[in-house]
Amino acid sequence: MVIKHAKEVLKIESKAIKKLIPRLGRDFTKAVNLINSCKGRVIVTGIGKSGLVARKIAATLASTGTPAFFLHPAEGIHGDLGMVMKNDIVIALSYSGESEEMGRILSVIKRMGLKLIAFTAKQKSSLAVYSDVVLDVSVQKEACPYNLAPTASTTAMLALGDALAISLLYKKGFKKETFATLHPGGNLGKKLLLKVADVMHKGKDNPLINEKKTVREALLIMTSCRLGAVSVVDKNGRLKGFFTDGDLRRHWQKGDVSLKKKIADIMTRNPITITPDKLATEAVRLIQEKNFDNIPVVDKKNRPIGIIDERDLLKEGLG
Repeated sequence: MVIKHAKEVLKIESKAIKKLIPRLGRDFTKAVNLINSCKGRVIVTGIGKSGLVARKIAATLASTGTPAFFLHPAEGIHGDLGMVMKNDIVIALSYSGESEEMGRILSVIKRMGLKLIAFTAKQKSSLAVYSDVVLDVSVQKEACPYNLAPTASTTAMLALGDALAISLLYKKGFKKETFATLHPGGNLGKKLLLKVADVMHKGKDNPLINEKKTVREALLIMTSCRLGAVSVVDKNGRLKGFFTDGDLRRHWQKGDVSLKKKIADIMTRNPITITPDKLATEAVRLIQEKNFDNIPVVDKKNRPIGIIDERDLLKEGLG
C-alpha cells in the first residue's frame, strides 16, 4: 500500500505540472519581459507553504542572474517593506489569492507603483485584481486524500517559478561562466571554475623521460613520482609517447619486456592529451571514458607540462 500511495502522489503532482504547459502564453511572456526590464530587484513573497516555495524561487532567480530576495508578508507589515524600492517588481504566491497578510502588503506595494505578478488559482481573487500579470497555478486536486494539504498546488508553483527563472536566463544571455562566479563554493564551484592547470602535477612532480632512455630508467622515475606514469619526450621536449604501469603489465604478460629495452619501443605513441586551460571536469570525462589513471597535459607546442591523476580529481570531489 505504501508504494501504491506514493505512486498516486507522483501521478497527481506530475499531472499538475503537465497542466501548466498549455497555459503558457502571452501572460507568461509578459511576466518574463517585465522582470527582464526591471531596473531594481525581484521581490518574491508568499505565506505558509507558498512562502516556502517563494523562498526557493527567489533563490533560483538570484543564482541565475536575476537579483531577487524573499519578503515574508508578516515581516513586511512590521518594517521589512522598508527594503522595497521604487524600481523593484513583485511576484506574489497565493493559491487562494485572499491571504490577509498578503493583502496588507499588496496595498502598500501598489501605492508605490510597483508591477505585480501573481501566482494564483483564483482569477477573480483580490491578489489577481491587484496584479498586472496573473499566472494560473490551479490544480484539479491536491495529492492529499482530503484535498487539504498543499501538495500538487505547491509543486505547480515551484515548477512555474523554475520555468520563469530559466526563461529569464535565456533572455539575459546568462552564461556558464557567469553562473560559476555566483557559485564559487562547494562541488558546483569546482565543476565550473577548476581548470586542469589547477589540479595537474607540474615542475619536479611532472615525470618526464627522453625517448632514448631504458625501461629501467622510466620505472625509477615513475616510482619516485608515485604516479604510475611518465611522459616520453624527444630532445626538444615534445611529447612522443606515454608509459604507464598498466602498459608495463600488459607487455610483461606477453613476455616482451626487458629492463634494458628503450622506452620508445614499448610506450604508447600518440597518447590522448589535454591542455591546461580545459575544465577539470573534462579530464574526469576522459579518464572515465577511456578508463585511464593519468593523462599528460600539453602546451600549444605539444610539450608535456604536467600530468593529471585520477586520485587528485577524486580528492577535489570531481570523480
